[in-house]
Amino acid sequence: MNTGKYSYRLKQIDHNGNFEYFNLSNEIEVGIPDVYKLSQNYPNPFNPSTKIDYDIPYDGNVSILLYDISGREVAKLVNEVKTAGYYTAVFNGSNLASGMYFYRINAANTNGSNFVSTKKMVLIK
Repeated sequence: MNTGKYSYRLKQIDHNGNFEYFNLSNEIEVGIPDVYKLSQNYPNPFNPSTKIDYDIPYDGNVSILLYDISGREVAKLVNEVKTAGYYTAVFNGSNLASGMYFYRINAANTNGSNFVSTKKMVLIK
């Protein structure tokens, strides 16, 4: 979800097909994350695609690289400058063999600090 303010409404549908909207009075504000975070991919194990959520609290260069069990880089999932926010990377492993893989995020912001985290995932065909 992108940062900003969101309003929600409900749609009630009767058995005869009539419907009515009800606006909810509360507004939800989604801000930027407080800390860096790399989530476990979902689903895991996966075939052939999976999603990886990550949070970036500061603008900066972000890379997420995928490695095989021997440490060879097999894919670049993300390699670009990102603004602070919540993101999801989608990976399709249809061209890879079954096995265990590792993904690593490296996020560097303009004040010189780095965030590095590594997680494992399993591809089963």
